[in-house]
Amino acid sequence: MSIVENAIYRDGRRVESPGSLEDTYRLLQSVLDDAQRASDQAAPAAAPAADDDASHPGAEGGVVAPRPAEDTVVAWISLYRPSREEIASLAEHFQLHELAVEDTVQAHQRPKMERYGHTLFTVIRPAVYQDETETVEIGEIHIFTGPNFVITIRHSESSGVSKVRKRVEADPDLLRTGPDGILYALLDQIVDDYFPVLSGLENDIDEIGDALFAGQSNVSQRIYELGREISDFHRGVAPLSEVMRRFFAGFSKYRTDEELQHRLRDVLDHVIQVTGKLESMRSSLGDAMSLDSTLTTARQNEAAMVQNEQMKKISSWAAILFAPSIVGSIYGMNFKNMPELDWALGYPMALVLMVLVGVVLYVVFKIKNWL
Repeated sequence: MSIVENAIYRDGRRVESPGSLEDTYRLLQSVLDDAQRASDQAAPAAAPAADDDASHPGAEGGVVAPRPAEDTVVAWISLYRPSREEIASLAEHFQLHELAVEDTVQAHQRPKMERYGHTLFTVIRPAVYQDETETVEIGEIHIFTGPNFVITIRHSESSGVSKVRKRVEADPDLLRTGPDGILYALLDQIVDDYFPVLSGLENDIDEIGDALFAGQSNVSQRIYELGREISDFHRGVAPLSEVMRRFFAGFSKYRTDEELQHRLRDVLDHVIQVTGKLESMRSSLGDAMSLDSTLTTARQNEAAMVQNEQMKKISSWAAILFAPSIVGSIYGMNFKNMPELDWALGYPMALVLMVLVGVVLYVVFKIKNWL
């Protein structure tokens, strides 16, 4: 069983903690029936609402029933990598759309929000910065919100769902806003968790700046790896702006709580901040890559200049040492008619010539700063 935690809330309080999906279906219907009876007793003469948006089709199975406005009932099912059978069970009892179910089974979806009747399907990508490896771990959460249920299906190890549950259970007023309140809390927590990731990435960029001027050899590889992480993170965050705006478009039709609307707009502001910082980081990494290329070229030129100077010295000394050998080679030839061989001063003159040629070459190379 992949259920992480399961609870049914009524009027902002947890009233049931089912241990299985079957118990959830049964207990949710029981709590809904109790709430409906309480509503009927409180207002026996009240006529049924005629507004189509206030009714919830698909309740004939007894799982998704009309919710009394004054007594909010919501079941929150949290699953971790559920099996196909569990997803099929949820789809059958809560009448989830087959396209949304298919996306959940396949996973690896982009952030999005799609409405199927009275069920809202949301995909969001949480992110965690791993200090040990200096990498960003990007997860995936699928959220189904209906008239009286929230289903969170996560495909990553860490998602912050447990923190959100504690938060909403400590805030009965938020729970009374129903599934929309839980969806807001999930979005808010996941977006808030983006900021520590940004801090970690900013530290990595600062380290790259230090490494650039320290002349470390693996800077280019680190810039590439960090750029890929930032791009992946950006792909998980950037679509959220449009996702949130699509959610806002349904505020009036689906009677979203006014205070909740303000909170959701604050989440959008945070999404825009995160997106802006990520774009700035991508620009900074581009500058770092250009600087790394410039510094690498400068170091290569400097190394080439040093090598040239060394070659000059080697060539100069080779010429100085080679010059006397030329004189010696000339007079070492075995020809009979070499007048210098009969001179009394031929030998000392040859030595003087060898030394003189070497000295002249040394002076010339010294003047040219080759030595």
